[in-house]
Amino acid sequence: MGQKTWFMLENNPEVFNQLAAKLGLSPDLSFYDVWSLDEPELLAHIPRPAMALLVILPSTPAWKEDRQVEDAGRSEYEGYGPDEPVIWFKQTIGNACGSIGFLHCAINGPAAEFIQKDSDLDKIRQDAIPLKMNERADMLYNSIPLEEAHRSFEKLGDTAPSDEHHLGGHFVAFVKANGRLWELEGSRKGPIDRGALGDDEDVLSSRALDLGLKRVIRLEQEAGGHNTLFSCTALSRKA
Repeated sequence: MGQKTWFMLENNPEVFNQLAAKLGLSPDLSFYDVWSLDEPELLAHIPRPAMALLVILPSTPAWKEDRQVEDAGRSEYEGYGPDEPVIWFKQTIGNACGSIGFLHCAINGPAAEFIQKDSDLDKIRQDAIPLKMNERADMLYNSIPLEEAHRSFEKLGDTAPSDEHHLGGHFVAFVKANGRLWELEGSRKGPIDRGALGDDEDVLSSRALDLGLKRVIRLEQEAGGHNTLFSCTALSRKA
C-alpha cells in the first residue's frame, strides 16, 4: 500500500474557517486574507493581535538551499510532553500540508485557548502532547476525524482540487507562542524558533514579518530571483 494522499486545500479563509468549525475551534476566531505586508489600509480588516499566519510560499532555489543548510545542522526533533514550547507535527500524508498548517496555527499559542472542549481538535491536541515525533505523525495519519474534515473541504475554494504536488510550494505556519516567533512546517526537521517578540508585537508586526515571511522573500530577492508571490491568511479574533 502506498502513502496516503489527499487533495490539496486552497489557502482561503472560507476553507479554513469551515475546517476550524468542523474540528472544533471556537467561532470567536476567524481566518482573514492578508492582502499586503506593508500597507496599513490593506491590513485594517484584520483584528489585532493576529495569532498566526498560514502561508503558501514557492519553493525557489534560494529558499530550498537555505532550508537544506538549516536542516543539515539539526538533529531529528525530540520534543514532546507538557513542557514542549509548541506542538509540531511531522507530515507523512501526501498533500496534507494545509490541514497540518491549520493544526499548527490552531493548537499553539493563544489560539489553543479557543479550542472547544471535547472536540476533535481538542482530542488531537491532547493525544499529541505525550507523543514523540513519529508516534505523533502516526496518530495524525490514522485520525479519521482529521481525514474526514480535510476531505469535506477539498473542493471548496476558487481552484479545482488536485492531488498533484503544489507546484513545489509549501504551507508554512508562523505562530507567536511564549514570546517567540515559531516557524512550523511538517516537512522540516522540527519547529524553528525565529526569535523573540515583544508583548506588543503580533505575527503581523514588522519584527515578526522580518523574522519570518519577509525573510523568505529576501532570500529570493538577494539571489536575484523574482518569484516572490505568496498566499497568506491570518488567524485572529472575529471582527
